[in-house]
Amino acid sequence: MKLKAVVFDLFGTLVDDFSIREHERLLLKMAKALSAPRDAFAQMWVETFPQRATGLFPTIEANIKHVCQVLGCHVTDAQIKKASAMRLNFVRQKLTPRPGVLDILAQLRSKTYKIGLITNCSPELPKLWPTTPLANLVDVAVFSCLEGVKKPDPKIYMVACQRLGVAPRNCLYIGNGSSHELTGAAAVGMRPLLLRVPYETYDTYRIEVDEWQGPSISDL
Repeated sequence: MKLKAVVFDLFGTLVDDFSIREHERLLLKMAKALSAPRDAFAQMWVETFPQRATGLFPTIEANIKHVCQVLGCHVTDAQIKKASAMRLNFVRQKLTPRPGVLDILAQLRSKTYKIGLITNCSPELPKLWPTTPLANLVDVAVFSCLEGVKKPDPKIYMVACQRLGVAPRNCLYIGNGSSHELTGAAAVGMRPLLLRVPYETYDTYRIEVDEWQGPSISDL
């Protein structure tokens, strides 16, 4: 099968994944800004990721307000705005491409490969995406929170293929294996490749990880 497109995961692939400890510190700061119980807020924030990633909460502010309501916290608009800004700044800092990534994407494009992105994400990411250096090098970016489905749902892979104008069998999919993304890609006929960089540690924030036995690489 002729390869026509390369579709990438974002976190843990084109940019570094979240550090668990850094993410926990962020949630504690958000809870403090909201005068919310720290542990309960952090737990509920993590638990609401599926809703955040599929667009149930169209904004980070809406998600914060929901969590506070469930916890019985009375918060002001100013508090919500402050906590939301903390989250936005945290994600912005994590969108720095890994060394060499921009050159690799440029080389792929120069060889006429189409470049796609599929990421399970919350609504701040589409907002920040146009400001990243990656945006101009990716032909099609598919955000779960805008599509209403997340990996490994077959629909999100098919959306990417349709917008790229290529069949799944002609797509290479590269990701770090979170969210069962590799088995999801294989199920629709894409050609999955696991990326596990050597410097990732136990502190890396990864969920629903594939027990992948297929092809793998340690550097793009």
